[in-house]
Amino acid sequence: MLWTLIKILVFIAVIVGLEYAVTIIAGSGENLTVIFGGYEVTLGPLQAVVAAIALFVAVWIVLRLVGLLIALLRFIAGDKTAFTRWFYRYREKRGNELMTEGMLALASGDSKLALRKALKADGKLADNSAAILLEAQAAEQMGDRTQAIECYKKLLSNDKTRFVAIRGLMRQKQAEGDEATARKLAENALQLKPDNSETADQLFLMQTHEKDWSGARATLGLKRKYKSAPKDLAKRRDGLLALCQSWDLRREGKLEDARKAALDAARELPNFAPAVVEGAKAQMEMGSGAKAAQLIRTAWASEPHPSLAAAYAAIDPAETPEKRVKRFGDLVRKDPSHPEARMLMAELNIAAENFPEARRALGDLVETAPTARVMTLMAAVERGEGGSDTAVKAWLAKAVTAPRGNAWVCEVEGAVYAEWQPVCDVCGSFDTLSWKPAPASEVMPEVSAGMLPLIVGALEDKAAGPGPEEAETVEGAAEESTEKA
Repeated sequence: MLWTLIKILVFIAVIVGLEYAVTIIAGSGENLTVIFGGYEVTLGPLQAVVAAIALFVAVWIVLRLVGLLIALLRFIAGDKTAFTRWFYRYREKRGNELMTEGMLALASGDSKLALRKALKADGKLADNSAAILLEAQAAEQMGDRTQAIECYKKLLSNDKTRFVAIRGLMRQKQAEGDEATARKLAENALQLKPDNSETADQLFLMQTHEKDWSGARATLGLKRKYKSAPKDLAKRRDGLLALCQSWDLRREGKLEDARKAALDAARELPNFAPAVVEGAKAQMEMGSGAKAAQLIRTAWASEPHPSLAAAYAAIDPAETPEKRVKRFGDLVRKDPSHPEARMLMAELNIAAENFPEARRALGDLVETAPTARVMTLMAAVERGEGGSDTAVKAWLAKAVTAPRGNAWVCEVEGAVYAEWQPVCDVCGSFDTLSWKPAPASEVMPEVSAGMLPLIVGALEDKAAGPGPEEAETVEGAAEESTEKA
């Protein structure tokens, strides 16, 4: 209401000003004489003003006609939109201004203003695709998925905007939780632009969530082809996908294909324990125990891991504990002081009932790496050497409260897993698990307390089983340790 009143007052002021100006010019009394081509024309003051305005209008018309003639010549030359651009250039200029204002508003987070500018610009441009896209993005930012989807659907018919439209629809389906449709849209988008790294990454993540390892490898192959992924990262992920493939193929009973995938994984990741374990299993099934042992020794030299030791033991499961101690000496020879190597040799010597050697193998790990595993091994050594129940129970209590040691920990969320898996259950990311010390809060007292009977149980069985008092002591120690936790 106030704005309307202001406009009326301004209009009245302009009319009054023009009337006043005309009165002054008419009353000035001075004439204008124009001589042109032998003719002399005398104009009064008001006539001179009118003539000047008429001349300005005539020049403007001539310039417009010249522009129209140029547009006609361009049209004849093959520019089919020359006439359209000439007639609508001022309208399109305003449309471009609105688009600029809308994009700035969208970038600043004012999605409502951006939406208004987009709606005003729609129809003012020769190609309204940009205005529709701005409208879709503004609606998307506002959380109006219905309007965003409708806008993106309008862009599907245009070859230039089809890729953008498919990606926009894919995001909306992901927001709705429709992963199946989102994946199909991502596949269609990647067919249009196979070199688009971001779309490939999104499709790859969806494929890993669905455990489609073959599809994920194909997508990774596109990224490697178009060099949109670092070589080292692509090689690692290809090896991980091959490892996951081998697990699935083995479950399906396709052993030959499973072995091939496992060997691919071991070749791509010669220092990654899960891949090497699977590759060694494949070599053993093919009758190549020596090659399996070489795979494990190479990986152990890079990063010792308990699963590698278990795979190395499986090469000759029937050997005596004494022979196993000797054979494993070759495995740990490169770095016998590594904590994993020392704990491994301690376990093997406990199995061989060589408890003094087991204690020597552990050395100062009680002070330098006091994990639950080390404390449990010390309890086993104490029991094997005939130590008192009090000493055994003391080690068990320390095992319960000691750090858990290394585990598979997610680098993003810190989730802890006993076994490696390709996708974190918490954050849904692929290849984020690393073998490193678990957080201090991650303790498993039931496992720690239950390890001692497993380690020394075989020794007790050889002596015709533990007596009631001994069994009661072990059980009581475990219960007491759990209570302390």
